[in-house]
Amino acid sequence: MVLAQAIHRTTHLSECEHTHSNITTYLLYPSHESRRNQHPTSHRLTQHRICTETSYRTVDFYGIRASQNHVPSVLRNETAFCANQAGSRKRRLPYLNDGYHRTPSPRAPRIEGCQHTADASPSDAAGPRRHAMTAHNREPVDYLAGEMPLHRYCAHHAAQTPERIALLWYGRTICWRELDQLSTRLAVQFQRLGVARGDRVALFLQNCPQAILAHLAAAKLGAIAVPCLPLSRQHELRDQLTDCGARILIAAADLMPIVDAARPGTAIATIITTRYADLQPAQPACRKALAVPPELIAADAASAPAGRGQAGSGQFDLMQLLAEPVDVAERNAVAAIQVDLDEVALMIYTSGTTGRPKGAMLTHRNALYKTAVTVQMSGIHAADVLLAAAPLSHIAGMLMGMNLMLYAGAPTILLYRFDPLAVLQAIDRYRVTWWYSMTPMNLAVMAHPEAGQYRMASLVNNPCTSFGAPLTEAIADRWRAFAGPQCRIYEAAYGLSETHTCDTVTPPDAPRWGWHGKIVPQTEVRIVDPRTGTALPPGRSGEITIRSPGVFRGYWRRDEATRAALQDGFLRTGDIGQVSPDGYLQWQGRLKELIKVSGYSVFPEDVEALLSRHPAIRQVAVTPMPDPDKGEVVCAHVVRMSGTALTEAELIAWSRENMAPYKVPRQVKFHDALPATATGKVLRRLLREEVEEVA
Repeated sequence: MVLAQAIHRTTHLSECEHTHSNITTYLLYPSHESRRNQHPTSHRLTQHRICTETSYRTVDFYGIRASQNHVPSVLRNETAFCANQAGSRKRRLPYLNDGYHRTPSPRAPRIEGCQHTADASPSDAAGPRRHAMTAHNREPVDYLAGEMPLHRYCAHHAAQTPERIALLWYGRTICWRELDQLSTRLAVQFQRLGVARGDRVALFLQNCPQAILAHLAAAKLGAIAVPCLPLSRQHELRDQLTDCGARILIAAADLMPIVDAARPGTAIATIITTRYADLQPAQPACRKALAVPPELIAADAASAPAGRGQAGSGQFDLMQLLAEPVDVAERNAVAAIQVDLDEVALMIYTSGTTGRPKGAMLTHRNALYKTAVTVQMSGIHAADVLLAAAPLSHIAGMLMGMNLMLYAGAPTILLYRFDPLAVLQAIDRYRVTWWYSMTPMNLAVMAHPEAGQYRMASLVNNPCTSFGAPLTEAIADRWRAFAGPQCRIYEAAYGLSETHTCDTVTPPDAPRWGWHGKIVPQTEVRIVDPRTGTALPPGRSGEITIRSPGVFRGYWRRDEATRAALQDGFLRTGDIGQVSPDGYLQWQGRLKELIKVSGYSVFPEDVEALLSRHPAIRQVAVTPMPDPDKGEVVCAHVVRMSGTALTEAELIAWSRENMAPYKVPRQVKFHDALPATATGKVLRRLLREEVEEVA
C-alpha cells in the first residue's frame, strides 16, 4: 500500500558481523557473483557503502574493493555492535537503508482508471445476461519471480541474497538463509511428528519469528496453517480447534494454561511450545535495541522450556526440535515436495457477514496474488525497510507483516505487539520507510511523551486503516506535521478475510479522502441491489461483490454457507458501498450486524453463544454501542433466569474470564423479554435503536 509511483533505491544494507576484528561492518548488498542470477526486477545498484564504527567507505557495484579487514558474514544478532557500544548513547547502529539513491523505478505500476463494462454472468448457459457496469481493473499482475507459493519466494531470496536481513526481532537479526533453513528444519520435525499434506497446523502465538517459521514449515509440506487469535479464551480456542480438526498445535509457553483448559475434546495430539525470548539475543544490551514489552519478559521468565516431555505426553520444545540433527536426505525430501498454487495454504476463522466463526480456506494462489498486487500498486521494493506491528494472526497483519517481506525480500522489523515507544525507536534506529498502521496507533505515537526525541525522516509511506477511529484529513495533517512532509499517510485498503484482504489499495500519490482505495489489478467489483441482486452503475450504493484470483475456496465443512457467499461467480461481502467511475471504492457500512471494536470483528452470534454459557442467562442478544475511542463496543441485552440476581458487574467480570477482551460487553441491559418476530427471531434492530437513543 505504498508508492503508486514506485521509489527506486539503489543500495540496501545488510547487517554483517566482521570476522577478523572487533569492528562490526554492514554490507549494503551482495557482490556481483551472488547477483548474477537474480530476476530481472532486481535493483540496479550504482554503489555500495560499507559502514563501520569509524568510517564510511564507498566501493563499486561489481565488487567490494575494501581491504581484507572488511570480510562480511551473517550477523546473527547485534552482539558485536552492543559489545563495542556499551555505555555509549551517541554511537548508533547504521541504518538499514544508508546511502540510498532515489530514482524512478523501472517497475512503476500503471495506475489507470478501471474499466466499467457490461458484464455477462459465467453461469448463464442460455446466453449472456447483460448486467449494469462492473468495475474491472484489467492491468496485468507483474510477479517478481514468477508464479510460485510464497515459501518458494523465501527459498529464492535465500539462494540469491542469503546474507541479507529478512527479519529483525528486538536486536536479533535473521537473514534469508537462516529463515529458509530453520523453516525447513521445522518442516522435517513436523514430518517426524506425522504432519502430512492437507493436515491442519494450529498456531496460538503473539507476533514472533516462531510464528513465521511455523507458517513456512507448514507450507513446505502442503499442510494448512490455522492461526488462532492469542486473545482467545478456552471456549473460543476449543471451538476453533474442534472445528478445524488440527492434531498439532504450536503455542507460546505463556498461553499454555488456556491450551490445557481447551485441549480436552479436541483432536490435538502434539503440542510444540516456544518462548518469545528463545530467538532474542542473549546479551541484555542487545535486547535494549527496542523497548521490550514488560509482559513478554515476565511471561518468558515464568515459563521454562517444555523439553521432550514425558513419554506419550506429546509435548515438545520448539528450540530443542530445531537443534536435533537433520540429515541431507530429509532436507532434500522437504525441498522436493511440490505444492500446487491451488492447494489450501491457510484457514482464517471469520464469521463472514453473519454467524459463528467459520474457517475461510485460502490457497497459495490467493496469498501470492494479493501480496503481488499490493506490492505492485504500492511500489514496495527489497530496499524498503518495513515495520510490522499489526497481529500476524489477522489476515491484514499477516499480509502486511509477513507476506510482503517474503515476496518483496524487504527487511522487516517485527514487534510482539504495538507499542508507541517501540515504533518510534524502530523508525529512528532502522530508518523504517514503510509502516502499516491503524489510526489509534498514529494517535498514540504522537501522544507519547518522548515522541519529539526520535527522528521520523526516513518514513515515506504510512498506509493506515480506520480501525477504532477514522483517518481524517485533520489527523493526516497532524501526522505529517509530526513525521515530516515526506511522509504520505492515507487510507490503506478495503478487503476481507474471504479475499485475503486488499481488494483495493490507495495509490500513495493519489489518495481520495472518504474513499477506501482503488481496485487492484485483475479484480472486478460489482455493486448490486442487496434485495434483487441487480447490478448497479457507478455512483449508486449497494452490496459490494467481488470476483478475483484472491477469492477464497470456501468455508471449511460449510457447504451451505459457501454457496450463500459465492454466487454468480462473485463473492457477496455483506458490505454496502459504491464505486467511482475511475475505480475507487467507498465502503459505507455493513448489511448485517457485525460489530467493529478497535478494528476487531465481533460477531453478535459468537458473543451471544459465549454469554449463553452463563447459568443465570436465559436469553441474550448483542448490539453495538458507539464509543469515542474504539469506534464501537459491545452492549449485551440479557433476560435472566427466574430466581437469579445476576448484576452487570458480575457478568462483565465473568466475560473477561471467558472471552477475548474486545468481545467483553461494555454495558449490560436487563430485560423481561427481548423483542422478536412471530417466528422467534430477535429483532436486534430495535435493541440497537434503543441503545443509540440513549447514547
